[in-house]
Amino acid sequence: MGTVLSIIQLIVSVVLIFLVLLHSGKDAGLSGAFGVSPGSGPFGGGSLLERNLDRWTVVFTVIFVVNSIILLKIL
Repeated sequence: MGTVLSIIQLIVSVVLIFLVLLHSGKDAGLSGAFGVSPGSGPFGGGSLLERNLDRWTVVFTVIFVVNSIILLKIL
């Protein structure tokens, strides 16, 4: 069980790093790469792509934290 959770933790960590690196700074980022001008959405991203990126980052962050807590309790 611990091995499976450790492998899941490794995969989630790599995906989370990738998602964070895709986020934009002040003027650049994923939306800037596609020529979309930044707007004012609920999370700061103007495009649907930016908002979905924010959502996926939050989902993987929650998975990372929950999996870390479970691993601490098991090991």
